[in-house]
Amino acid sequence: MWWFQQGLCILPVALVLWTTATFIFDYITAVVLRHVDPLVPYISDTGTVAPERCVFGIMLDVSAFLGVATMYVRYKQVQALTDEEESKLHKLNVLGLVLGWTSSFGMCIVANFQKTTLFFMHLVGAILTFGVGALYILVQTLVSLYMQPHVHGKSIFLVRLSIGVWTFASIISMFVSSVIMYSSLPGVDVAHKLHWIPGETGYIPHIISAISEWSLALSFVSFFLTYIRDFQKITLRAEADLQSNHMYDSPHYSITTPPNQSETSPLLAGGI
Repeated sequence: MWWFQQGLCILPVALVLWTTATFIFDYITAVVLRHVDPLVPYISDTGTVAPERCVFGIMLDVSAFLGVATMYVRYKQVQALTDEEESKLHKLNVLGLVLGWTSSFGMCIVANFQKTTLFFMHLVGAILTFGVGALYILVQTLVSLYMQPHVHGKSIFLVRLSIGVWTFASIISMFVSSVIMYSSLPGVDVAHKLHWIPGETGYIPHIISAISEWSLALSFVSFFLTYIRDFQKITLRAEADLQSNHMYDSPHYSITTPPNQSETSPLLAGGI
């Protein structure tokens, strides 16, 4: 059995690889078609103009789905490893799931509402994705803190803590530089500005803001990498519990109920 077939670790692996491929593919396409500048464009800018925006939307929606699945498995794993009397962990676990799914929903908004069409909705999606997503990382870091040393060692907590600091530092840097950029360009429609000239007003804050956005996205990807080892130790199974042995609205004839009316199978092939 290959390492990615162990448990459900294929989920965070797929999430990381697919999301990374989304960013790289759209960047290359946008640069080749000269829709953006090669030097650190915003991630959203690489998915603003057709045809890359069409692919960007589809691929980011898939990333959101993989994120929902990954966060649910994480929730179930923590739930199974937590004693009933540990109410603090249970509350953090539920909060993490809500924040994670909200962040994934924000990713769908970002994917389907480009900044040049509906900037407000795109901004809302970005806040949900990155802002709420950062809170998800914070909550999961706290979960890791409270689960040591009886579930895992201190090292995984320190790794997630470091990534959390990286995430919030990127958010602060992006926010401050964006405020400076917008304030230095009064009357300019920055949302539609896809090309920048070195030395022009607002260029340096723009570069810092764009670098911070890429750094923020990379911190999210890095955080989900920390789930791979944990997910090698869990599988989920779906059980079909039949309430009847036929699908008629009313009984047309008498059928003897078989002794086994349920079926259980792994959710993913990796769990076999």
